[in-house]
Amino acid sequence: MLLTTTNTVEGKKALKYHGLVSGEAILGANIFKDLFAGIRDIVGGRSAAYEEELRRAKDIALEEMQQQARSLGANAIIGIDLDYETVGSGTMLMVSATGTAVTLE
Repeated sequence: MLLTTTNTVEGKKALKYHGLVSGEAILGANIFKDLFAGIRDIVGGRSAAYEEELRRAKDIALEEMQQQARSLGANAIIGIDLDYETVGSGTMLMVSATGTAVTLE
């Protein structure tokens, strides 16, 4: 399955538009990750724990979106948009992915 953030694919023609597909993932970071992320925020640097959780949430959202597209008979998703949010008191990480399922030649 081809995934792209662009609305067209160079050299390919969209034979059929199947419609909007989406995927969402909400993951909680555990208390130890929160503690270490807080320390990292105080002393500076990147929070590897949160980066890993965000990557995992993105992968889940994209896979869910691909499953929807496959069920519609599509072989590509174009115009993908990824949104990242925190939910609740900031310990829940949400990633939503949307795009248009198409059949490319």
